[in-house]
Amino acid sequence: MNLFERLLSRGEEATHETTRRARLAVRGEESGGFLRRLLIVAGSAVAGAAAAMLLDPARGRTRRARLADQAAATVRRGVRTAERTARRVQSEVSGRITAMQHAGDEGDPFPDDVTLADRVQTELFRDPSVPKGQLNVNVERGIVVLRGEVPDETMRGELVSRVEAMPGVWAVRNLLHLPGEAAPQQVVAAS
Repeated sequence: MNLFERLLSRGEEATHETTRRARLAVRGEESGGFLRRLLIVAGSAVAGAAAAMLLDPARGRTRRARLADQAAATVRRGVRTAERTARRVQSEVSGRITAMQHAGDEGDPFPDDVTLADRVQTELFRDPSVPKGQLNVNVERGIVVLRGEVPDETMRGELVSRVEAMPGVWAVRNLLHLPGEAAPQQVVAAS
């Protein structure tokens, strides 16, 4: 077989293949051929436009620098978001583990004075009948000092008994007085 015959046979094969594909396309039997070509053309057009924009001799350097800055900023934002999410998840898990560990605890049996004062105030002032603006609660070394004016003797006894029943309270000094009574004076011992 000489060169001319080879070229002729390849041409005939190409013609037959093209004819076969055309018939399949007309019948609609070619699956995805048109769509695939369309996507290739569209992708090529986008790639060409991007190359023309980035390789432009007049403004290409500026565009490439801006694109690099924007890409770096996007990466930094992603890293910060991932770190923030990791910290949030870590703190939530840590908090839940701590909550499960201390689920049965009733709290510190010997809290410091500030914490004890807050607990006493929370317990007393939860009741709306207690006159909040007229009572003063101080705590020194576990001893709660109640000062102020209460409307009646029943409330005075009730407040003292509620404070005495609280965990962490060593003793209660009752300096509460009724309306019209003089406020009791606390005697300060000389040391």
